[in-house]
Amino acid sequence: MNTQTAKPPLWKDVLSGGLAGCGACLVSNPLEVVKTRMQLQGELQSKKTHPVHYKNAFQALWVLLRTEGPRSLQAGLVPALFYQMVMNGVRLGTYSRVQAAGFTDSAFGSAIAACASGLAGAALASPFYLVKTQLQVQTSSSIAVGFQHNHMLAKQGTLWQILIGCLLSSVALAICMTPFDVISTRLYNQPTTPDGKGRLYSGVLDCLRRTVLSEGPLALYKGIGPAYLRMGPHTILSLLLWDVFRGVLV
Repeated sequence: MNTQTAKPPLWKDVLSGGLAGCGACLVSNPLEVVKTRMQLQGELQSKKTHPVHYKNAFQALWVLLRTEGPRSLQAGLVPALFYQMVMNGVRLGTYSRVQAAGFTDSAFGSAIAACASGLAGAALASPFYLVKTQLQVQTSSSIAVGFQHNHMLAKQGTLWQILIGCLLSSVALAICMTPFDVISTRLYNQPTTPDGKGRLYSGVLDCLRRTVLSEGPLALYKGIGPAYLRMGPHTILSLLLWDVFRGVLV
């Protein structure tokens, strides 16, 4: 008699991971809005040449509430939920299958599986992150930061540059998340050049170089406060809800 527990269908693994990410996103999205605003504040401008509307995570939350109202704290929520559904559905669902197959029994195998599943999720969810970022950055002119605009789609030739930034952010999450996150946000939000003939950045390395030269190395750590305040609750909630949904859907 075969006593081995049958694995749930793949769609259940994917759905449980996606729902877990969505549940965590409902709580963490306000800090994601603040992080995005802070990362774009003073973009390609030297210090003390631009207004600083957002000084830290808590002050930034108050600024948003005071100037734009409570709804601003959930800016970009719909595409953020789609992003979490796809990203975590693929990431956690894939990792669950790899784990069940025994490939994560060693630390090396677990790290490779985590990177590979994260890359797959980031690649598929990238379009939703693009829309989320651009919605979160739009605000009134009184507290506008960076290059804010109304377009919702990347122009031809930029999608791969944006995707590379997102993939780098996913791979580097555990060791140096914030610099790649800043670059990813700027690539997702980049406008055309002032003459309207091209994009502001030609790619990941160009964005990195211009940011450091214009704003200094510390610019790569803009938004680090809300990023880490968000990361803890979001990660804990995601994993707790993942465990709950896996039990319900099995």
